[in-house]
Amino acid sequence: MFFYGNRCLGAAMKVLVVDDDVVSRMMLMHLVDGCGRYEILEAEDGLDAWRQFEAGLRPAITFCDLRMPHLSGTELLVRVKANPALAAMPFVLVSAANDSATMDETVQLGADGYVVKPFRVEQLRPHLIALEADETPAACAARLGVDLARLALYFSGLDRQLAEAGPVLDDFLAAGDAAGAGERLARLREGCATTGLYAAAAGFARAEAAPRPAPVTAALTDARAALARRLALFEGASS
Repeated sequence: MFFYGNRCLGAAMKVLVVDDDVVSRMMLMHLVDGCGRYEILEAEDGLDAWRQFEAGLRPAITFCDLRMPHLSGTELLVRVKANPALAAMPFVLVSAANDSATMDETVQLGADGYVVKPFRVEQLRPHLIALEADETPAACAARLGVDLARLALYFSGLDRQLAEAGPVLDDFLAAGDAAGAGERLARLREGCATTGLYAAAAGFARAEAAPRPAPVTAALTDARAALARRLALFEGASS
């Protein structure tokens, strides 16, 4: 059983939502609630969140608005990543800003994701399911209602998609076609989530939010490595 701080993954995971706009905060909390069983906490700005961290709060993940009074999202992010007790906590920034300079800055500061307003559940779910362990082949087959032979075909198909995606994404990025890259990344994200590769799905969600060569390459590399581990587990389960 895995522990982060004083949190056990067997219990309902704590999710902190930080936003100075109460309507946006409530909307985000509602979407998180629709993604599963979570204990959802809130902070009215970055300073409020920091005080809660200092008081011992250790959420499984924090979704934080970028621009806030008192302590902005980026300022809070810097404090979190500099604190050994908090640095490992996934920290996802949310904002209406979708320009490349802002997105690149958040990546450099260590953000684990970037969600563009208006919020959609598809943007949030990969970050949440990434907190769960990847499924074993047997568990994945049971959830999908297929046998292991059929699951092997799914794995093979996803492996081909990942192998073929690299050059295609390179062309999209070289042409400055962020929409085309985002659409392809979204399909890969969905494929990974469907086959229980939750951490890989989160990687594609991060790349989808900021389609740049570095996060795209990292997402593809991590996904193929995760799939290789899955195939090894599958071989053990089917032997």
